[in-house]
Amino acid sequence: MGKNFRNKEVLHIDGEIIEEDEDILSDSSNKRKVDNTKESVFVVKLIHQNETSYLITRKSDNFSKDTHIIIESKYGKDLAIITGETQSLGEIPEEQIAKVVRIANESDINKYKANKEKEQDASRICKEKIIEHSLNMKLISTHYLTDEPKILFFFTADQRVDFRNLVKDLVAIFKMRIELRQVGVRDESRIVGGKGVCGRAFCCHSITDKLKPVSIKMAKEQNLSLNSLKISGPCGRLLCCMSYEYDFYKSEKKTLPRVGDMINISKINYKINDINVLTKMIRASNSDGGTIILSANDIHKGNKNNEWISNITIDI
Repeated sequence: MGKNFRNKEVLHIDGEIIEEDEDILSDSSNKRKVDNTKESVFVVKLIHQNETSYLITRKSDNFSKDTHIIIESKYGKDLAIITGETQSLGEIPEEQIAKVVRIANESDINKYKANKEKEQDASRICKEKIIEHSLNMKLISTHYLTDEPKILFFFTADQRVDFRNLVKDLVAIFKMRIELRQVGVRDESRIVGGKGVCGRAFCCHSITDKLKPVSIKMAKEQNLSLNSLKISGPCGRLLCCMSYEYDFYKSEKKTLPRVGDMINISKINYKINDINVLTKMIRASNSDGGTIILSANDIHKGNKNNEWISNITIDI
């Protein structure tokens, strides 16, 4: 297995500071094997946090897409929705399997909607207390759990700060359990949401929260601009979508010539200036400045290194 990337999350629970390490890519050895003949696998999303997990059910159970359920998450008992059935993954890490408390009823849905209104007041109060305590932090989201007397406050901060007095004040005001969770910039985008440079909703918010490591090498492999402003998302990190087609580009490039290679066309040498991996069209020029565009299907490897021979002829 590859390197296990980790993301540290700091929790402040009822005045106590606790650190958790979250796996971005998990190499957990504790996995649950799925019986494809008897079981179905659904993707479940926590509605507020936009975190996904897997629900394993018997094929006879009454679960389907868009069903609201109460699950036991790492935050507590909260409302989630089944986004659809997925193909069997063979084995699923235990920590990614949702524990269902029950199918949500009308009362649960109404409570969730009522809590949404209360969250605005809770956010305002928390921000006032942050200013009062002169804390260098940014509150990004507030959430009341649907099936548990607890409020979650998600925030970002440049460094570790002691928030114990803030938590004590919030406990005294709301008279219920309080959790302050310090998250990273990627998690902020996932929770809050927004529009990417493509004009569509953030992938981490609308598609998947399973973060994959992204490197500048992926941009080079796909012939993307290396300008950080063009290949970074609003979170300031490299675009997650660069990992989607990386394997395709890497595989296709093995069958194509490289920029700088020579193509012999009707006994004239052309130097390759540009290659479109998706269309497999090649642009090349000769020493006289003449330019030609042809398909990679019209050339084959020559006997010399970095030399290709055209299967077509052109009139000089």
